[in-house]
Amino acid sequence: MPIHPVWIAAILIIVLIIFGPGRLPELGSAVGKAMREFRKATSELTSEMSAAVNSTPSTPPATPPAPAESEKATASESTSPSNN
Repeated sequence: MPIHPVWIAAILIIVLIIFGPGRLPELGSAVGKAMREFRKATSELTSEMSAAVNSTPSTPPATPPAPAESEKATASESTSPSNN
């Protein structure tokens, strides 16, 4: 639902009555700074998240452990041809 221009004007008049014309520049600059900080934080967060998703792992993939000596001997005996 779009905001009607009459509502915007009414809100601005109420803010002018409450804070007065002297404080409006201060309020405007405070709102501008807050919006700038919010944009900066969201852009930094977005760039960090995209960098984390797009980065490749720096550690090489894990290799399976080498077989123990007894397993090597058993494996070599079963693979050697028999002399029967």
